[in-house]
Amino acid sequence: MKISKKVDRLPPSGIREFFDLVIGMKEVISLGVGEPDFTTPWNIRETAIYSLEQGYTSYTSNRGLYELRLEISRFLKSHYSLDYSPDEEILITVGVSEAFDLALRALINPGDKVIVPEPSYVSYAPVSILAGGEVLYLKTDKEGGFKIDPQKLDKICDRKAKYLVLNYPCNPTGVSYTKKELNDIKKVVIKKNLTVISDEVYDELTYDFSHIPLAKLDGMKSRTIYLNGFSKAYAMTGWRVGFAAGPAKAIAGMTKIHQYTMLCAPITGQIAAREALKNGTKSVEQMRNEYRRRRDFIVKELCRIGLDCHRPQGAFYVFPSIKKTGMKSVEFAKELLKREKVAVVPGVAFGPSGEGYVRMSYATSLSNIKEAVSRIEHFLK
Repeated sequence: MKISKKVDRLPPSGIREFFDLVIGMKEVISLGVGEPDFTTPWNIRETAIYSLEQGYTSYTSNRGLYELRLEISRFLKSHYSLDYSPDEEILITVGVSEAFDLALRALINPGDKVIVPEPSYVSYAPVSILAGGEVLYLKTDKEGGFKIDPQKLDKICDRKAKYLVLNYPCNPTGVSYTKKELNDIKKVVIKKNLTVISDEVYDELTYDFSHIPLAKLDGMKSRTIYLNGFSKAYAMTGWRVGFAAGPAKAIAGMTKIHQYTMLCAPITGQIAAREALKNGTKSVEQMRNEYRRRRDFIVKELCRIGLDCHRPQGAFYVFPSIKKTGMKSVEFAKELLKREKVAVVPGVAFGPSGEGYVRMSYATSLSNIKEAVSRIEHFLK
């Protein structure tokens, strides 16, 4: 049976492909998969359980439960002074991944170009291609803090460049942006008439300064599809609930696709997400403080053992350089797994700019991190 040439040319996920090697191995410490090691807070789980006992097991509106959309609207207003209508400007999706896919499919015309800064999350480029776009890779590097250089962004834009993918705090590098840095990017976005798909799912896991949504900047709300969800900050990865907020016309287009392909997000997850927004602030703060403690420890220790590591400002990843070892990132990751049973992700999985680095997640216990660093030190020696 033949499959689509477009699909056939797509490489498999560099993360999942590598972690197939881990399955079945004993005594492995995983610093790989980007998933909180915390359990979803009890009040959220209890609310979901009670909803099942009450018989809430039906479909919801294609746009999602109105009560959840209303709560998201209130949260964005109180938290970020962002004003989105729950009736026309918010769509509940099956995780942020679906929201990203819907945004691109609703917006892209054949031949449109999508600017993807890299190293980047593994799905951004493939999903852009599947949506019919062409990808322009905007390279970032350690010398520039793995951040978008507005001058390079300006230079890379040609007449077919229509969209910019922005992810901050960033997976895999953990970098985020100050208001000044966002304003510098904004100037280029307006100059080049770009639309931004802004994935801000790690917003609540920002450590050194307050997170500022791009859509909050003057003139950017009408140019931005704002994506967020509950997986990371609320430790709700398996619940699969995300959302998109943006101009009514764009959300309506995304909803058309959503209603034909996914119909709606699971009702139990949506009810749980509403509880998370209403009564989850304390749990988020506790998890954020613990992640910050782990970040400070792992950065210090990696630098101590000879792996140059920049200080991430958010999310729960570090992206240390392995260039001093003389090994490619895939070789380093495979040998580290084989010899010391520590799993990390090769940097090249996130694009060519990631070569010479590996991604390590500190979404695991501090004791696991300490043991992993000890094993990595032994490996380096």
